[in-house]
Amino acid sequence: MAARWLVNGVATEQLSVLDRGFGYGDGLFESIRLVDGRAPLWPRHMQRLADGCSRLQIPAPDPVQLWNESQRVSAGIVQAVVRVTVTRGIGERGYALPASPQPSRVVAAFMAPTVSDDVYAHGLHMRVCELRLAEQPLLAGIKHLNRLEQVLARAEWSDPAIAEGLLRDSHDRVISATMANLFAVIDGVLLTPALDRCGVAGVARAEVLAIHPTARVTELSLQALSTASEIFLSSSVRGILPVQSLDQWNYVPGAVTRQLQQHWRNLGFSMEHGG
Repeated sequence: MAARWLVNGVATEQLSVLDRGFGYGDGLFESIRLVDGRAPLWPRHMQRLADGCSRLQIPAPDPVQLWNESQRVSAGIVQAVVRVTVTRGIGERGYALPASPQPSRVVAAFMAPTVSDDVYAHGLHMRVCELRLAEQPLLAGIKHLNRLEQVLARAEWSDPAIAEGLLRDSHDRVISATMANLFAVIDGVLLTPALDRCGVAGVARAEVLAIHPTARVTELSLQALSTASEIFLSSSVRGILPVQSLDQWNYVPGAVTRQLQQHWRNLGFSMEHGG
């Protein structure tokens, strides 16, 4: 099924070439998983979108309006991903902010990606990327439109057996995967990288931290990951993904990974079949 789009509430695929989202990447987006019209993580997506709009000084859209438009575009798609994009809207040339911005919103629906039962059961294979993420605390955590670092990182490999790449910052600190956040169990403690300098603070990551209050947000190195008893990725679209290997290191899905996969099933996400 082809994607379906609403641009400012109108069924069209057209957006002005003068839109600052096109010209400067001046905006934000959310990729939201829907199952039978339900979006279990919707409140977390709306909170991150509102936080990002506040940080970028973009007037935030109405969540009720976004919900209604999400239902319109995803109607009839049992397993859907709705992408909500908000830009600062049309503006004159130059970086100066428009005096009275009129934000643009694009709501689009797609069929959810298929992830094999084998990946959920046994894990995926990862590699360490050469690209380093730049540090910009003002943009750290939010899901802004500038994704060139992820595009270039993903261009580093073409092996279909490798599903994800590990990203680090310029100080070799582990940050995330290209499309997901990362968690590791080391010495019995659940850890995830700090994202105060760069990276995206995923809503699935927020859900994991909420149900695991003893988890620690900290700096992580590749050496530390080599000692982990289990590693998994969290994604609002794909759920909880065990990591089977990271370059030369091998892992087995453990109790924490299985518990979180069960939590995802309890939320209503039917794509979690592992374990």
